[in-house]
Order: sequence, then structure tokens, then C-alpha cells
Amino acid sequence: MKAAVYTRYGPPDVVRIAEVDKPSVGDHDLLVRVHATTVNRTDCAYRAARPLFMRALTGLARPRRTVLGTEFAGVVEEAGGGVTSFAVGDRVFGYNEGAFGTHAEYLSVPDDGAVATMPAGVAFEEAAPGTEGSHYALAYVRTARIQAGQDVLVHGATGAIGSAAVQLLKSRGATVTAVCDTANLELVRSLGADRVIDRTAQDFTEDEQTYDAVLDAVGKSTFGRCKRLLKPGGVYLSSDLGPWWQNLVLPLVTPLPGGKKVRFPTPRQGQEMVRYFRELIESGEFRPLIDRRYPLDQIVEAYRYVETGRKIGNVVIDVVPPN
Repeated sequence: MKAAVYTRYGPPDVVRIAEVDKPSVGDHDLLVRVHATTVNRTDCAYRAARPLFMRALTGLARPRRTVLGTEFAGVVEEAGGGVTSFAVGDRVFGYNEGAFGTHAEYLSVPDDGAVATMPAGVAFEEAAPGTEGSHYALAYVRTARIQAGQDVLVHGATGAIGSAAVQLLKSRGATVTAVCDTANLELVRSLGADRVIDRTAQDFTEDEQTYDAVLDAVGKSTFGRCKRLLKPGGVYLSSDLGPWWQNLVLPLVTPLPGGKKVRFPTPRQGQEMVRYFRELIESGEFRPLIDRRYPLDQIVEAYRYVETGRKIGNVVIDVVPPN
């Protein structure tokens, strides 16, 4: 089968298209014919092994798994003898961080993994980007314990995490202020934002409004800068570790009763998560935002684009050419 392969860490050019063996299928596995996948920040981090500690997860000298890719949408082509919850021909989507392998024509996943049948009436390229950025956003929303009527600010509302966060917050009845650049003001409003701050015209940390939670979906601010935006007991969350990894330390020293605090959530990657997003997509409360699409043969260009930091939402890879 054809796959995007890398055998050493480095820039996008370490990835190449090659013929590799089709994955084997165990008694409780699904063999999925991948129709669409994505290139995202997670893929870039593993490919480059940055931060450096990621090598402890993927291999110190060279990657143990040579085919990357976390998100997928496709069709079950084979099911192990012990599989009862899926059948050959099912259209499925999901998330496969750790095992990876979605940047290929075929993928083997456990039937109890982060996989579910696709939302009704949704194309493969629309379902594939439905889990990566959104499952991070869901972790932030759940960790902050957002309730209906609360005020939340989302910094970086056009990325995969931020665009998902705006929609998830609205589905919970929150009042959302979103921060983005001038070109995307109307786009962010279309996602459901109640108020939009143009970051090119205003420093959002000088905003006069206060919030129950501030979510920095691009990791380009700090608790120190955003603290004044929080109401008493408000929560700051970031998608980045922060300078000197402060966002791992501050949760230990900022939980005083009634005080403003930092939380750094751990996302859940199980089947419940994928089913949750299937329901939201089917109900119309969430739609993954798509910026660009590339064929598998141009995945290096997709990596280069993602690493410019200019992508809006998600970058999709068409493994099977669309009709």
C-alpha cells in the first residue's frame, strides 16, 4: 500500500511517499480503507520530535513507527473474528494518536479504540478533521467546567482547537468572545461567537470585560498577561506549556478558594469522545473548519503549510481522490 513514511526526525522533507506492507488485522481489529486524514500540529510535533522529550514516546534515535497521522475517515474493509460492533462496509472515523498510521491507504485499529461510525450525511473529508483539535478543545471546556450563561474568551479562534472551542462553548450555552485577525472576523461570527476582538487592532489582554474562563488556543499568551481578564475564581487554560513550562507548575500553586487559577487538562482519546463528536456533527452544533485539502502525494506541502502558522481550522489529506 502507499503511505507517507519518515525514518528520521526533522523538517517536512523527511517525509516521503513509499510502498509499505498493509497492516495486519487481529481478532478484535478493523482494517480501514482510509479515504481522508489530516496534517495537524500533533503530527508536526511528532515528526520533528519537538519538544525533545517526545523522543521518549516515539524513539530516542529514530522513530519506532514510520507512518504518522492521527485522524482518519474511511470504510471498514475487514473485521477480525471477534468484532461485533462494526461490520465490513461501515463508514468510520476516529483518532489514533500513539499508534498513528493514518497517513496511508490502510489502517488497522482496535474495535474498542477511538473509532465510531461516521455522522450521517457527512463526507469523508468533513469527518476526518472531527477529532484532533476538537478533543483538545473539549478537554479545556470540561476542565474549566463551563456552564450555560458563563462568559468565555477564546484566543486563537480560527485554529483547529479554537474554532472547535467556540462551537463547543456555544453548544453549552456560554457567551463567547473570540479573538482573531481582521480577515476572519465574519468567519468566527459564523461559528457562533457573540463578540469578536480584532487582534490586529486591539490587544485582547487590555479588554475591559472580565471572564469566567480564558482559553488560549494557540499558546501565545500567559497567565500573567491574562489574569486581569478573569473574574474571581476564573480559570486560565492554554494549549501550550508556556515559558519555562509554567502551565504545568501554576495549577499546583493557583488553586486557592475564590482565587484566579490555571488548569492544564489531559484530553481523553477513547471511543466515547468520537461518539460525542459524531452526535454534535449530526445535530449541526459542530462542524470541523477546513482550510485546505491536499492529495496524499503532496503531504510534504501540507506539512509546510501547517508549519507556517497561518492555517484556518484543519488541513485535510485526500488519500482516496474525491469523486
